[in-house]
Amino acid sequence: MISAKFGHLLDKPLAPVAKLISISPNVLSFTGFAVTLAAAMLIPFNTTAGGLVVLIGGSFDLLDGVVARTNGKDTKFGALLDSTLDRYADAALFLSIIWLFFKEDNLIGIFFTICGLVGAFLVSYVRARAEGLGVACNVGLMERPERILLLAAGCLTGMLFPVILVLFLLSHVTVLQRVVYVYSKTKK
Repeated sequence: MISAKFGHLLDKPLAPVAKLISISPNVLSFTGFAVTLAAAMLIPFNTTAGGLVVLIGGSFDLLDGVVARTNGKDTKFGALLDSTLDRYADAALFLSIIWLFFKEDNLIGIFFTICGLVGAFLVSYVRARAEGLGVACNVGLMERPERILLLAAGCLTGMLFPVILVLFLLSHVTVLQRVVYVYSKTKK
């Protein structure tokens, strides 16, 4: 939803900063991924610190695209690499939350976190599959920016379990929205 409404809204305000960055957007993608892995390692032990580091990793995810577009370095491979690293980062964050809930003996939390991870992956899969069929599919409530912001908020506020429930629900609603949207665009 954020991406669909505000997709490249920050390109213009961040363009002066992006022009000063001579680092490859792919390096920024890897850096954001590494920072998110660090966040995942922190979450089971210190959710507040983990939440802050999640936000830092998310800022690299925002910056890599702006740098690529502003400096004319956007490539198909870069887009693939960024999406792939995003899936690994998502998995690491969800697995760290599963670890936290395991430490707390919260089996219901573990269950909904696993189901939320499946939903997050399906949101991306349905979009990619739709685009493979020639249908642009940026619809739905829960894309990656919303996930990252909600996970960080859950960590920072100590309200991780309710956030996981919301992520679980809205991810699967988004999958359904996308499937229905593609159906409406492809039916004869």
